[in-house]
Amino acid sequence: MTLTASGLAKAYGARQLFEDVTLHLSPGRRVALVGGNGTGKTTLLEIMAGLLESDAGTVTKPRDARIGYLPQDLREVHEGTVRTHVRAGAGHLSQLARTLKEFEHQLSGAANRQDDLVVRYGEVQAQFEQLGGYALEAEVAKVLAGLGFSGADSDRPVAELSGGWRMRAALARLLVSEPDILLLDEPTNHLDIDSMAWLERRLAAWPGCLLFVSHDRDFIDAVADRIVELASGTTMAYEGGFAEFVVARTERLERIEAAAARQAREVARIERFVERFRYKASKARQVQSRVKTLEKLERVQVPSRSELAARFAFGAPPRSSRVVAELTDAAVGYPDSDGPVVSGATLAVERGQTVALVGPNGAGKTTLLKLILGELSPTAGLVRIGANVRVAAFGQHQADELDGTKRAIEVFSAGIDPGRRNLRTVLGAFGFRGDDADRRVAELSGGERTRLALARLMVESVNLLVLDEPTNHLDLPSCDILEDALGAYPGTVLLVTHDRHLIRAVADALIEVRHGRAVWHLGADESVLFPDEKAVPPPSPFGAKLPAAAVSARTDDPSSPNQSSEPHKARTSPADRAERRRASARARAATSALRRRVADLDRAWAAADADVDELHRRLSDPAVYNRPEEVHALASAHEKAADRAAALLAEWEASLAELETLGQRPEGVSAAE
Repeated sequence: MTLTASGLAKAYGARQLFEDVTLHLSPGRRVALVGGNGTGKTTLLEIMAGLLESDAGTVTKPRDARIGYLPQDLREVHEGTVRTHVRAGAGHLSQLARTLKEFEHQLSGAANRQDDLVVRYGEVQAQFEQLGGYALEAEVAKVLAGLGFSGADSDRPVAELSGGWRMRAALARLLVSEPDILLLDEPTNHLDIDSMAWLERRLAAWPGCLLFVSHDRDFIDAVADRIVELASGTTMAYEGGFAEFVVARTERLERIEAAAARQAREVARIERFVERFRYKASKARQVQSRVKTLEKLERVQVPSRSELAARFAFGAPPRSSRVVAELTDAAVGYPDSDGPVVSGATLAVERGQTVALVGPNGAGKTTLLKLILGELSPTAGLVRIGANVRVAAFGQHQADELDGTKRAIEVFSAGIDPGRRNLRTVLGAFGFRGDDADRRVAELSGGERTRLALARLMVESVNLLVLDEPTNHLDLPSCDILEDALGAYPGTVLLVTHDRHLIRAVADALIEVRHGRAVWHLGADESVLFPDEKAVPPPSPFGAKLPAAAVSARTDDPSSPNQSSEPHKARTSPADRAERRRASARARAATSALRRRVADLDRAWAAADADVDELHRRLSDPAVYNRPEEVHALASAHEKAADRAAALLAEWEASLAELETLGQRPEGVSAAE
């Protein structure tokens, strides 16, 4: 079964979305459709699915081909339970099952043997078995489990589910139906990391035609074998995954830009000839020939790179204490729950860190976040919030709450003291340049509204940002803007997202919430971002990644529930206790000296890095290149300063690693630095 689109065009009023678009989907081909917000990706999918008419062109498919389409938002709520809703996706099998039951009823009531009925029953039964009918229940259960539904949730009415879970049920129904052609519009928006990893494996082995829209680079790389970019009103196909697409696209754009530059030089040369000899009779024929050449010339069009290069200069946020939030053996739950949602949580979020909370939906990420922010009280253990912590939070639906009657610059600047900043310049860094800053919010796409809401939040004078799924509905260039902004933001960030590329790019640490436990992972641990579907719960509430500081605290604290101080004293001789005290004193002395060395190296590296920045600034001054001797001296000094800064940084990192093996951290230094 194939699906082919030829010469498709679509416009809304004077705005031309695309034209002359050609696509070909064949069995086993998995195509990712990428492009900026508002370029027409969803419109193109709806045309391919037969839900929307194109202005020009045709879509061709076999008469009996079955198309399955998952939109970004569901407009209707189905009746029945999740399990029956998903099972009904296999409509052809359901019809065969009903036919078998009718035959069985007729055969059971027949007084005499009916050979024709038996033969027909055998034929339908063989077809039902060949199509996997007897394995349907197992397949439904497998798909529902893969998308995060528990057994109890599978028997809940679909109408009781939230929008995100209804989208999962719709996706499960599509997968069970096994259409010949599968069209998916942002299928990962409502999935957690576990469900996304399962879906990647499922779609990577999809036997039919697959066309999907996604902003998730890792998901595209895992599933797609071809990328189709919709930009500048047309499409361009690239073989391979996302990494190959980026390289091939860059090379193609560079070739086009070079051709455009060559053409521009040739046009300028011809125009100079025409201007020079326009009024010379002896050159009239040559002038007219060149004028006609210019009139007929088809100019090389350079497509947009769809990259919103951004520069961020956030003001320094109010300084909080070094430890922004600290949990010690904490548990949290709700009055109507059977037990704690999360228990045994021991972790510390430090000033300047970006920490991502990951784990399956329903595991307790939001609950733990509320505990860290002080919105819920612990049912056990301790929670300490640092001094002078000021919070700003971004929710999944915050972009929908913006005032549609206001202009983007009005929403962005409302209540903000610009200080020395030009707010239009700051808003431009988030992709709203020139006239875009004056567009009404109601005219913005969903991704643009999300970007505006994030921009408004990140210029607040706060030192702790809490972001809940900020990449939903963002296109790839907007995701890049968010990544750059988080990298430049000087405060602390708590991030809930399923975008693994974003996590790897910005996160200093992960908090994995799973099986009622909160496990701290230093750095972006790939085994957490790509969980094995056969993984079992770790034997310890903290797994193998408990922060060294927490290990030290639990070992040295005699009040820890893992310690039993009185029996321990009875089994230990005075000589042993004295030797342990001497060893502890030696360790404290060594740790103290190492901590001072880390602090000294930190200051030395900061000074060396400042020297590099100053020399770079002086070398960036165009006027200096009028003085060759000074340029040579500055370049030599810059190289030496850069080498010194790199050496100090390497020494600082080695000393910090040694210090952290002792379970200590220097004052003012985060665990992820």
